[in-house]
Amino acid sequence: MNTIPNIPDTDRQRVVIVGGGFAGLKLARKLMKSQFQVVLFDKNNYHQFQPLFYQVATAGLEPSAISFPLRKVFQDQKGLHFRMAMVERLDTEKQEVFTNIGKLSYDHLVLAIGATTNYFGNEEIENNAVPMKSLTEALQLRNTILSHFEKALNTSKVADMQALLNIVVVGGGPTGVELAGAIAEMRNVILPKDYPELDFSQMEVSLLEAGPQVLNGYTEAASAKSKAYLEKLGVNVQTGAMVEGYDGTTVRLKDGKTLQSKTVIWAAGVKANEVAGMPAAAYGRARRLVVDRQNRVQGLKNVYAIGDLAYMETPDYPNGHPQVAQVAIQQANLLHKNLRAWQNGRPEKAFAYSDKGSLATVGRNLAVADLPFFSFQGFLAWVLWLFVHLMAIVGVKNRLFVFINWAWSYLTYDQSLRLLINHKGEEEEPTLPQSAAVEA
Repeated sequence: MNTIPNIPDTDRQRVVIVGGGFAGLKLARKLMKSQFQVVLFDKNNYHQFQPLFYQVATAGLEPSAISFPLRKVFQDQKGLHFRMAMVERLDTEKQEVFTNIGKLSYDHLVLAIGATTNYFGNEEIENNAVPMKSLTEALQLRNTILSHFEKALNTSKVADMQALLNIVVVGGGPTGVELAGAIAEMRNVILPKDYPELDFSQMEVSLLEAGPQVLNGYTEAASAKSKAYLEKLGVNVQTGAMVEGYDGTTVRLKDGKTLQSKTVIWAAGVKANEVAGMPAAAYGRARRLVVDRQNRVQGLKNVYAIGDLAYMETPDYPNGHPQVAQVAIQQANLLHKNLRAWQNGRPEKAFAYSDKGSLATVGRNLAVADLPFFSFQGFLAWVLWLFVHLMAIVGVKNRLFVFINWAWSYLTYDQSLRLLINHKGEEEEPTLPQSAAVEA
């Protein structure tokens, strides 16, 4: 018996989608005018644009510019029901989803719950480093960075001040590279004007990568150029630097070296989110759900996984597909076609990823582009990065706000969103000025 109110039982097949990220939102939008009844669950009432979290963290964009209300997406769609809820467990035999607001049966279940920060079992790092896998965490990171600068103003001990100013980014993937570059630009251009009493030439921005190069998976030229761009901005780039621990002040590397910093940002890896009720046999590499070429979860009937959660082996991708937005979107598009094909008695198609290339920006006019047939770097790659990300944002109004913010930052060499936003109930440090609570 279904216990969630206002979702009627009909003669339509019910597709339940869990997760409103790139994959879940794309599938829901594709299906909302179909003959299916669609129910979308997400713990938030908005879609968040993950590639630009780092710009929220570095005060380049406001949180509302890269988030979009899910209910606005689905206005006037009577065949689609959205519920802000946490899915607690599944019963794949009875085909039921249990949430914190009740349970619901399904004919087809699509899991698109994405991935979260992977600390690789290191609890010390998990307890002390700052993650950035959600809009809330990006905002918290911005608060952490700015509050440490405020504390540095009121610190007389040189060592303490140095630790408050220094920032360490762990992980040399696109997120780590873009974040380190943005922080370095803040240090070089903006922060000396905000805090003239502090000597920012003493502030060290470090990027630590355990592998032999940053942007692993990009071409060697793109990797080398991004490293050169970072070093041009004054980032201390260390490859082959395995982090073993972090106690809140001291970063310990496997080779015995240490770095002093009160701000360590962990961007070194992700792991799939999990939901109770999935059989052990369904899990594969990195706890992702093993799926076939139609994204059907191994050993289960009418259960699918798409996006970061899905582990699909193909001849071109024997270790699974990269956990990027384009894979999620393309899998959602194909699953929509296959569900419609199933509904109309037609054969399903197999998924084949079309790699449209990779982009990463390091700073103003500095970016790398790896496209299927050629690669290039510099200003043109930066312009392409801006255009692609601007067009991918949900909502015309959001695109306009982002464009205005980017244009203002480019013309003035400034960012106007350096606000310390303290949530109700958070304790403020005695050395910090009092700040009114502002609702993001």
